[in-house]
Amino acid sequence: MKISRILVSQPKPASDKSPYFEIAKKHNVDVVFRPFIKVESITPKEFRAQKVNILDHTAIVFTSRHAVDHFFQLCQEMRVAIPEDMKYFCTNEKVAMYLQKHIVFRKRKIFFGNGTADSIISQIGPKHVEDKFLITTSDSSSDTLSKLFEERGLTYKSAVFIKSVSQDLKDLDLSTYDAVVFHNPADVKSLLENFPDFKQGDLKFISYGKSIVKA
Repeated sequence: MKISRILVSQPKPASDKSPYFEIAKKHNVDVVFRPFIKVESITPKEFRAQKVNILDHTAIVFTSRHAVDHFFQLCQEMRVAIPEDMKYFCTNEKVAMYLQKHIVFRKRKIFFGNGTADSIISQIGPKHVEDKFLITTSDSSSDTLSKLFEERGLTYKSAVFIKSVSQDLKDLDLSTYDAVVFHNPADVKSLLENFPDFKQGDLKFISYGKSIVKA
């Protein structure tokens, strides 16, 4: 089966250097971008239902810039003042540098890995094992990081700060596409909410990660 039209469950990239555009040009395929979900902050009421006290922790773990924004937005709404000595552990340097949007950047309290969950554990090392960690997650995050914290015997809690809201896709004619690219497990949920009688047939699914395959 020749693939000539691909639906990507993301907004159209701002940069023309996206690999999707290279694929479209190289293989002469039509790539259509349509976000399946919208990311929103959870409400203070939804957060309190998790029975997590932010100030019980001495270190916050961020895996994305979205998580940074929604964490500080929620703190502002709940009037939670984050102490200056709070530590921050980030998956990579980009997320760490993004913290400057919300706090004064001090290297002594901001640590970052190379993009993997293991690299965060490496940054904690023996020096910070006594800290109490709060892992910021979304409602569709995998539990890979929390499992690593559990295995290392670290004191932690995970809390959802971001929720995925399905977009209205009912105007899409999925029969006109040869493949759908999923970036998030919530994309699969959105597809089924919009098309409850959906049958895959010859449509190809492309996923970014095992959690999507599981979904």
